[in-house]
Amino acid sequence: MSEQTHRDRIAIDDPATERVNQPGREEGVVRAGAHPVEHEEPADWGWHGQTGRKGRIGAWIAVLVTLSYLVGNHEGRVEDLWVLGTALLLIVILVWDIFRRKNAWRSR
Repeated sequence: MSEQTHRDRIAIDDPATERVNQPGREEGVVRAGAHPVEHEEPADWGWHGQTGRKGRIGAWIAVLVTLSYLVGNHEGRVEDLWVLGTALLLIVILVWDIFRRKNAWRSR
């Protein structure tokens, strides 16, 4: 569909709308006289960057699942080193998170 046909269809479908250019975004359709949203913060939608207790429990379960890969019929030890390294990295991140949350009130 050509651009002009698209513009004509917008005007036909709903005459109360218009196309606007949005900085850093593609062209949008808004109600006539309305101001398009330029930027939305994730916190405006209730996300603050933490998964909470369930996410931490899930991460510990992921460590256990990763360690379960040590049981198997492989003969080489290179696989074991990668599995242990990955599990160790996850454990270090989780322990760091425990200390970070425990001492978070002291840094303020």
